[in-house]
Amino acid sequence: MIKLEEAQKIVLDSISRLQPEDIPLEDCDGLVTAEPLYAGESIPPFDNTAVDGFALNSHDIDSGFKEFEILGTIAAGGYQESPLPTGKTYRIMTGAPMPPNSDCVLMVEDSLITDRDGKSYLSFQSAPKKSDNVREAGSDIKEGQLLFEAQTRLTAGHLGVLASLGMYRVRVYPRPRVGILSTGDELSNDSGPLQPGQIRDSNRQTLASLVREMGADPIDFGTIKDDPDQLRDAFTKAASSCDAVLSSGGVSVGDFDYTKAVLDELSSGSMSWMQIAIRPAKPFAFGHIATTPVFGLPGNPVSSMVSFELLARPAILKMMGSSNLFRSQIAAVSDSELRRRPDGKTHFLRVTASWDDQGRIHVKPQSGQSSHLLYSMANSNALAVVPDGHGVPVGEMTHIILLREI
Repeated sequence: MIKLEEAQKIVLDSISRLQPEDIPLEDCDGLVTAEPLYAGESIPPFDNTAVDGFALNSHDIDSGFKEFEILGTIAAGGYQESPLPTGKTYRIMTGAPMPPNSDCVLMVEDSLITDRDGKSYLSFQSAPKKSDNVREAGSDIKEGQLLFEAQTRLTAGHLGVLASLGMYRVRVYPRPRVGILSTGDELSNDSGPLQPGQIRDSNRQTLASLVREMGADPIDFGTIKDDPDQLRDAFTKAASSCDAVLSSGGVSVGDFDYTKAVLDELSSGSMSWMQIAIRPAKPFAFGHIATTPVFGLPGNPVSSMVSFELLARPAILKMMGSSNLFRSQIAAVSDSELRRRPDGKTHFLRVTASWDDQGRIHVKPQSGQSSHLLYSMANSNALAVVPDGHGVPVGEMTHIILLREI
């Protein structure tokens, strides 16, 4: 057996980032920038009001003016070119540009309006000061400012900033196409009654969801029988049309040699057939068909998911340009004993994590930990990382990998 860290190094050392592309902004959610991004203009691009109110010149107020003639209204999207005359004001709506020669805004709720001789006049009890309720040009972003470093993963806030600057195409690492296939004569995709010895294929649906969740595009190549010609055809098509291939089944000791033989042939002998010192997901295969990385995951559903999490997911993230390849391990209190026996492996136990009133995370193990018990994985939101030994007693700290938010 080899250590997990060694297996991860074997994989990651042979993975390259995809070639950057200029991609429309609306397709960049979750993608990673390939270069630093700079602002081509300022935000806001002009001084504007933060409230509905009246645009004033603070010098007029300081000079003793108590009443101002209202000249009109400036709506959001409008503009007043002429400077504000002394002793005058404009009603102004939130977001509208400040008229020249104005530098503060009286909130509408603080205003007193008087009508006489066909004109309207503004007065107030509490006067605004210079810059009150004004959003100055460049107060959010200044032209030429570094917005985001290279290798920034773009999320909602980033996309909003880029849209506000008119940056509608961004140079990013593209979304990988990840081919997914399952192997085995025992697998069925039929909703009808199973034949003796058959089981339904759950791995393709599971892996497709995991791939989609991390921001890549899953491509389904179906369930392939233990037939050399079918396997050769499926792996060849997947490798030639995708950026990576995930296959489940056919990597354990005792499996039929068809998958191994075909992958060894197509990879020109580059496949590494590993036994990793972890449980579940001990068997794992990795290599390349031409330049396309191929991940051979175990057939047991939980083993397949854990193997993906620890080995395939970091590699695909590296292809996507990410610098954060692994989920963080965080400390948690074990509310129940995390049982295990010494066997030379690190165990990844399915647990349910939750917060307490003091801001600490507590975990409880699922009742079923065997690698075929997919239901317990569905009810878990974390994996407890339990090193070789006799487990973790009640009340002791353990490290966990959060798979989704608590």
